[in-house]
Amino acid sequence: MQYRRSMPGRHARFLLAPLLLAAPALALAEAPATVAISSLHRGGAEAAPVQVEGVVSADFRAGLGGFYLQDAGDGDPDTPDALLVQADADAEVPPGFGPGMHCQVSGELVELRAGADRLRALAPARIGPCRAAIPVEPVRLAALPQRWEPLQGMRVRIEAPLTVTGTHALERYGELTVSFAGRQWQPSELALPGTPEHARLAAANARQRLLLDDGSSQRNPATIAYLGGATTPRVGSVVHGVEGILERRHGSWRIQVERPLQLQAAPRPQPPRVPGTLKVAAFNLENLFNGDGRGGGFPTPRGAKTHAAMQAQLAKLVATVHGLDPDIAALMELENDGYGPDSSIAQLVDALNAGGAQWRFVDPGRGPGSDSIRVGLIYRADRVEPRGAPAVLEGGPFGARSRVPLAQAFVRKGGKRDLVVVANHFKSKGCSEATGADADQGDGQGCWNALRTESARRLHAWLQTVPAGSRARRIVLLGDFNAYAMEDPLHWLHGEGWVDAFAAARVERPYSYVYDGLSGRLDHALLSPALAPALRGAAEWHVNADEPDDAGYAGRNEPGPWRSSDHDPLLLGFDL
Repeated sequence: MQYRRSMPGRHARFLLAPLLLAAPALALAEAPATVAISSLHRGGAEAAPVQVEGVVSADFRAGLGGFYLQDAGDGDPDTPDALLVQADADAEVPPGFGPGMHCQVSGELVELRAGADRLRALAPARIGPCRAAIPVEPVRLAALPQRWEPLQGMRVRIEAPLTVTGTHALERYGELTVSFAGRQWQPSELALPGTPEHARLAAANARQRLLLDDGSSQRNPATIAYLGGATTPRVGSVVHGVEGILERRHGSWRIQVERPLQLQAAPRPQPPRVPGTLKVAAFNLENLFNGDGRGGGFPTPRGAKTHAAMQAQLAKLVATVHGLDPDIAALMELENDGYGPDSSIAQLVDALNAGGAQWRFVDPGRGPGSDSIRVGLIYRADRVEPRGAPAVLEGGPFGARSRVPLAQAFVRKGGKRDLVVVANHFKSKGCSEATGADADQGDGQGCWNALRTESARRLHAWLQTVPAGSRARRIVLLGDFNAYAMEDPLHWLHGEGWVDAFAAARVERPYSYVYDGLSGRLDHALLSPALAPALRGAAEWHVNADEPDDAGYAGRNEPGPWRSSDHDPLLLGFDL
């Protein structure tokens, strides 16, 4: 599982409202001349009395500590015609005050934020007089503008469709990440880190990204008004007619949305089907921990907090595996609690067999490593059988940080040609304890990249010794490598001859994970040269990466495989 770092600037989410409310009122000796709002954005006038007038375009006094005033403009296309006026919900305003009222406001111009998030506002000494007026007509945008700055604080309406690329901040902050250019990709999924193309992709992502916000600084809002009662949309959904106030906060351009979105929901996919006589899957279970295995021992260090939640998690995982219908499956993030009847892997197999299937698990008898999680292999005993003993790779980078790989040769019932399946889970990108070469090098690969690359080298060298006893060298590496397709560990393995199964199957733009609004693959299937000709198909089942967190067992717990994990499972088909 990739680490979930804290979002940039989130610690500052509540700083604006207290700052706004603390702005001093200004006692005016005499009313200054009225000026165009855009002139106040061109510099100067700080700490000087000013007077503006315009139409109230949005009232966020209760949510963001102010309201926006917009005038007819002075013809300067490089400066916005709107201004934030500091005022909380208890501020003294004329009767009937609200959007659509034409008001005069006098006060002191202050600069609340500098740098990229620069924001000027008016600390008012007097609001009014006001009168009814024609509501502000939004600036209509048919495409991504060249610059957002001339529109800051103004009411805009985006006529172009926007694609939902991330829902990670919706539940906590009321923010939905969207893009003008469809799904956004991790740059290191498509380009080598440190190259000009990688930098170009990163810059394009930032340019095309926009946040839809709820006009409030409240954490964990009970409802999101702009969803209009709809549940959180899947990544890939499309929204139309977004209208609200354009702002820059917390390092991102955003629209404080004031009307329900017109949402075109992305459909949920059917289970994948791939050709071939032998099917192999891989699936990160997102911490399957079962307490003491007898209903107690909760909460556990990871995974479900209660026995009931674990049962709900287990039901989703079973639905996912049954939907894939593989003969063999490599699993990641199993609790490292042995192989007895109360172990997490044993209980998963028992749940899979509740309908009469004949699932079994591979017990290597040793080598789980010291991590709290491990990998595992399960198989359908009525379809395939293990050949020879399982093998594990201990020592070096494996055990303390990267999980111990597990290899087992299998042969289809009645068949003769074997296949070695290797389950893998490399160290995540989280930066705890990372130093030296393992610290973040600023190239987009996160922390522990050196360790992951060394893990790839050690894994390759180990497999040259034929540890699982197969001389045919038909091997598939499966699992969560915690590296995107063009990052060093995968790039190195490709250079040693390992074949990307999805490239060989000509799958266009595969992805298994969405992080911070960017899609890519942390989960890979690599084939030895001897196995590659036997590949007949490859697919991912996007039941998790595109789903919102609240669809999972700890949230709304929608029936079926939806958000059974945070990674999508993959499925391969072979003819041996």
